[in-house]
Amino acid sequence: MTDYFELLDQLVATSTVVIDRRRGSPHPRFCEVIYPLDCGHLAHTASDDGAEIDVFVGTLAGRGVVGVLLAADLGKRDIETKILIDCSVDERHVAHRFC
Repeated sequence: MTDYFELLDQLVATSTVVIDRRRGSPHPRFCEVIYPLDCGHLAHTASDDGAEIDVFVGTLAGRGVVGVLLAADLGKRDIETKILIDCSVDERHVAHRFC
């Protein structure tokens, strides 16, 4: 049986990672919220909410998928999956606190 994270690595390897929010940039609607990591999505994928699958990208190039976060948005009444790519342990903690 193929491991879940092996499947995610394959998905990431065969997708284009699009960074639309650079580390240090403000959120477009909430200027006080600053992105701690590069954030974006996997092009031509679909998440549960119909949007593309979200990603946080860290600084350890070549590390691959190191985790997954599930973020509950009570305002939208949904849960979003965020794939952590190339993140160090500290960056994983930062992404967790950010969500």
